[in-house]
Amino acid sequence: MSFSNSLHTLNRTTPEPGFGIYVHWPFCQAKCPYCDFNSHVVRSVDQSQYASALVQELENMAGTCDPQAVTSVFFGGGTPSLMEPATVEAVLGAIDRLWGINQGTEISLEANPTSVEAEKFRALAALGVNRVSLGVQALNDKDLKFLGRLHSVDEALGAIELARTHFNRMSFDLIYARPEQTGKAWEAELNRALSFAVDHLSLYQLTIEEGTPFFDLHARGAFSVPDEEAAAALYEITQSLCQDAGLGAYEISNHAKPGAECRHNLTYWRYGDYVGVGPGAHGRITMDGAKSATVTERMPAKWLAAVQKNGHGLVEKEPITSLHSAEEMMLMGLRLNEGVSLERYAGLAGVPVSPDRLVQFAADGLLTQDGDRLTATPSGRLVLNKLLGDLLA
Repeated sequence: MSFSNSLHTLNRTTPEPGFGIYVHWPFCQAKCPYCDFNSHVVRSVDQSQYASALVQELENMAGTCDPQAVTSVFFGGGTPSLMEPATVEAVLGAIDRLWGINQGTEISLEANPTSVEAEKFRALAALGVNRVSLGVQALNDKDLKFLGRLHSVDEALGAIELARTHFNRMSFDLIYARPEQTGKAWEAELNRALSFAVDHLSLYQLTIEEGTPFFDLHARGAFSVPDEEAAAALYEITQSLCQDAGLGAYEISNHAKPGAECRHNLTYWRYGDYVGVGPGAHGRITMDGAKSATVTERMPAKWLAAVQKNGHGLVEKEPITSLHSAEEMMLMGLRLNEGVSLERYAGLAGVPVSPDRLVQFAADGLLTQDGDRLTATPSGRLVLNKLLGDLLA
């Protein structure tokens, strides 16, 4: 697929937030018991209908936000690797027509490492997808079964190798703090993962989310997860091994070689604008200087009907006050090693962060300040929500 050259080549090291397009594909082959994302298992999907609806919603959204250069496109889910290449092509073609896609634009797609989905890698790469993120989740078959995954370790490793042949940039996810997982076992598993990593890893602690099958099973005592102290020890192992391997943490759960950070996710964490399309997609868009939060209908059939009727599936488009923007910017930015700009916060909020609180939290070892940059320490990131509540009270 040939894209226009209307945009400048992306500088991956730029501190600017950028502007992203998020495309949600809500369908999965099976619902993982830990997952609280908007995903649905259905027998069949009329991909031509959904492709047309995604294009229609993109066209509608393009008229509701200020023109910006697209720095990233992200196909998330659900399981976007279940999309037919023709569906991906239609969506990328619309984005290129509406905003322009440059050769430097990061185009990411989440994929499950089953052999059926991995067979699409060549076609996806030819369409312009230049970064893939694989949902591996574990490197032993017992835990893969526990997590409800449909692939084996051998399939996962095969998909990683295949992805490396088609994409210059590749990431995969692992979940740690699983039942009965020891520090020694996680260290061995993570070292094995690092031997296959290209330039990025996403490493998440297993959390028990309300509304998931795991929530009910955990409440009934069917399994237990490492306690807070044990989970913190696993987190420390994660940080140390990744740092030693050259994939330092640039965000709480994400590790990359310098320059290989996920550009799309940086747009979120740097509090940039992004258009969200597809069932249950969220967005942050600006029109004539006014920022709004958008949310689309979660249920795929209802979303599809709404788009066909109205041109979009929006159920919420709410203005965001400057103070709320400042708080969101601080919450997202302190997840990053680079931190946030205190001047930017004060410009949005109308008031600076309390100097007394900055001194207090620095003395407690939770925050550091270097000129205009405010950064959470590793200890601070472990208690970030509470820290923000106290900092901005």
